[in-house]
Formats: sequence, structure tokens, C-alpha cells
Amino acid sequence: MKLFGTMEVKENTLYIGGVNTEELRKNYGTPLYVMDEVAIETQMQTFTTHFSSNTFESRVLYASKAFLNLYIAGLAKKNNLFIDVVSGGELFTVLRAGFNPKKIYFHGNNKTYDELNFAIEENVGTIILDNQYEYEMLNGLLNEKDKTQRVMVRVNPDIDTDTHKYIQTTKEDSKFGFNMYKDETMTFIKTLEADDRIDFVGIHCHIGSQIFDDASFYLEAKKMAEYAKQLKEALGREVEEINLGGGFGVYYTAGDTPLDLTEFLPKYTAHIESVFQEYGISPKIVSIEPGRSMVNNFGSTLYTVGAIKKMAEDLTFMLVDGGMNDNMRPAMYEAKYEAYLANKMNEAPSAHYKVAGKLCETGDVLIEDVQLPEAAPGDLLITPSTGAYAYSMSSNYNRMTRPAVVFVKDGETKVAVRRETYEDLIRNDEVME
Repeated sequence: MKLFGTMEVKENTLYIGGVNTEELRKNYGTPLYVMDEVAIETQMQTFTTHFSSNTFESRVLYASKAFLNLYIAGLAKKNNLFIDVVSGGELFTVLRAGFNPKKIYFHGNNKTYDELNFAIEENVGTIILDNQYEYEMLNGLLNEKDKTQRVMVRVNPDIDTDTHKYIQTTKEDSKFGFNMYKDETMTFIKTLEADDRIDFVGIHCHIGSQIFDDASFYLEAKKMAEYAKQLKEALGREVEEINLGGGFGVYYTAGDTPLDLTEFLPKYTAHIESVFQEYGISPKIVSIEPGRSMVNNFGSTLYTVGAIKKMAEDLTFMLVDGGMNDNMRPAMYEAKYEAYLANKMNEAPSAHYKVAGKLCETGDVLIEDVQLPEAAPGDLLITPSTGAYAYSMSSNYNRMTRPAVVFVKDGETKVAVRRETYEDLIRNDEVME
């Protein structure tokens, strides 16, 4: 098993943050999301330390859609990160966590009138415009409230990345942003520049997720620098900020080769400085938006094994007490995960299992094939690297309750999100009269 963060094996059992995973099950039940607080904070500091320049202000924005609740927002605040949100709900959450609104970037490809109004009322630092309609709504609201707003524009540099098609975000057919190569985009930016209510400060892009190839990021920086030069010539001034998004790949299974951030980030920074010099531009701020790479390897999901069903000579199902409601990614993306028996860590693998959940879907399969020690009902299964896009994409499908989220640190446990109850499932329902 690839151990991340504070994971360690003691007497056949997996510990995280100094806490016995069997004790976690006993105290909090399963399924259970377990987050390694020390490892997450260390990763936050890795980004802020190694993405640093003497020629521009470097900003690290936590891409909160990966994993968001009041607790993680508090950690981001504690570690002096900026944060990006993509909905009114995410914005509400980070504000409730006490985040400085000036350090919030509001993304999204179809912001509503109410969301924009909320952002303006709360004095959100930066709004990233994705389309003309958003601008029209924003302009009306700013005039009505007699306010100005710091604004960026999301542009699409059309970079082909080697990742799942659902998480490619800069292809020509992507729903996000403005095509960098169309005259209409420059015309739109000139409109913003002429608007007294708009403080147009720069451009943003995001080329996709789960990217292991550093060349894609280097090309992105070059294309954004080239476009910033065109803007400088068209507007007669420098853009203040270039936001390069995120997408740094992480480990899920053998074969994944994530970048070593302590090596890559300084090289990336130097490359950005170089292309800025090449194109004769000098933005004051460069920002990046890690989300998955900030938390994924430092979160795990615990399940209790239920039935073991031998369906054929070469097919044995291991059924667990969760499934696609707490981790949608295998069903949605055919995402791959590893799994281990947290209570049998030192036992040799001797059997193959297809790990499936308890939901009424044939596609409710977490892992197609994993080799484990001989398993029995009551064993404790762990799927590591579920820190991103598991909790955040969870649902109540089949009226399943969402699991609790606990943070572990130095032998102590903190409940960040309580386990849902059956009462929670009907809290907003109305009884037929």
C-alpha cells in the first residue's frame, strides 16, 4: 500500500493521524470520510512555499469544489490561502467560515442574478466572467448599487490535455469561457475596460484536471502570456493578474505519475517569469488553483464489508455499506481506486474481489478487481485517495444518508460534518394533505 501523510501500520491495523481506523469505525460508524489534517496543512504549505516569485505576487487559491465544508475552509484561511468558489452555496460556506471576502474568487459558467447579487453584497474580491450575459447582469447590479467590481475573464486557450474528456476544459467544444482566438473576445474585454463600474484586472484559464504532463502547464503559461501581450497592446496597459487555474494530477492507482510539486512548482514559476520576459509583460499577480492536488491523497473512505458473493469461478463480489452515493467517480468517470483491508494490513493478498456498493444500480461498483487477503463480513475496507470529489459529489440516491467527515490529527479526532440521519432526509419534504 502506498502510504500518504501520517498513515502507518501498527499490529496489522492501519492508523491515520495517530488514530486506529478500527476505533474510527467504532466511534463514528461507516461509511466514513477520514481526512488527515497534518498532511493537508503540509500540502497547503508546499504550494505557498514553492510557488513563489520575486517578480510577481504569487497567489494560491484553494479550488473548493474538490472538497468543501466549514472545517477545510478554516484550514485554508489559517494557512493564508485565497479560495475560489463556483456557486452561491460554496460562497455562503466560505463566508460562514470567516473567510475574508477580498480573498474569494467567484467562478462558474452560468452565475445567476441572485448569485451575482449575493457576491456584490458580500464584497467578494474577484468575479470571473464566463459569458456576455453574466456581464449584463453584473453591470445592472453595479449601477443599481452604485458599486464597482474587480473582474477577470475566463479565456479558452484550446490546449489538448491527456485526461478524461469530462475533465478537459479548454477544448474548442468546452462550455467554459471565451475563445481566446476570436475577435469577439477582445471586443468584449474592451467593453469591460470602458465600463466605469468594472475594474478589469486580467485573464483566467483552466486546462483540465488530472494532468501529469508538465509540458501542458508550460504551454498554458506561454499562451496566456502571449494573449496578455495582445491585451497590453489593445488596452494600452498591463493586465494586473493572470490566473493559470489548476489541474495538477494526483495518485489514485499504480501507473499514475503525479508531478513532484517541490520540484515542479519552482520550475513552473521560473518558466512563467521567462515567458513574461519573452513577451514583454509584467503582471503584478499570478495565481493558481489547486483543489484535487491539495486534498485528494489525504482523505480516505472506510467501509464495513457485508456479504461476500461468489458469482462465478473468477468473480467474487465484496459488498460494502456505501457505494456510488458516497463516491460517484467510478460510475461517472470509470475512475480507478485501490482498496485494502484496514484490519488485515499485514496479511498476504490471496483472493480477487469486485467491490460493489449497496445501491440499486448495476453500475454501483467501486473497484472492478482488487486482490486482498481472504475477506469476511465485518472486515474494514479502506479506499485511499478519496479526499477530492467524493464527499463533494455525494448524494442521497436511494435515500442513503451521507457519511460523516472526520479530521484526524495527533491521535485526536474532530467531526467536521455530522453523519446524516433519516430525519435529515425528509427535513425539506412536505406531507401530502
